[in-house]
Amino acid sequence: MTSEPPAVPLHVKDPNAVSRPVSRPVSRTPRPVVGAAVLDEVAAPSALLAARRSAPEALAGLWEFPGGKVEPGEDSRAALVREVREELGVHIRLDREVAADHPEGWLLGNGARMRVFTAVIIDGDPRPLEDHDLLEWRALDGATLQELDWIPADRPIVDALVELVRPEG
Repeated sequence: MTSEPPAVPLHVKDPNAVSRPVSRPVSRTPRPVVGAAVLDEVAAPSALLAARRSAPEALAGLWEFPGGKVEPGEDSRAALVREVREELGVHIRLDREVAADHPEGWLLGNGARMRVFTAVIIDGDPRPLEDHDLLEWRALDGATLQELDWIPADRPIVDALVELVRPEG
């Protein structure tokens, strides 16, 4: 008499079963953001290049510092040079950081933090290429700059910038 191997249950996928995606942890911390305070010159700046948003709809018409999100593994400074090239079509040289009260930068409305650096254009003529419809050089004084309708989180950065580069006024 020959013995048969023991029966092994065969698992067949039920065609009516609902497939569920594998759960992965989601980061609740927004990616860091960088912004450029583009000045007319480093030594004795007298004007700031402001950019008016065209998108997204919630920010359209408001003014900001050009810049954007830092990609995973990307250095903040390299990200800012890349973002300004994409948004304005110019190459910039970064200078000083506009220091915030927090080491990761200024708090934005969406919970992200933004580091802002002063910069000058070293190649190209700025044009509103992405997410902006207007660029404007404005005198580098608090009252003149605050006449613009800035994104609310950028207003204290404007004041800190003026204090940083023109401490006498």
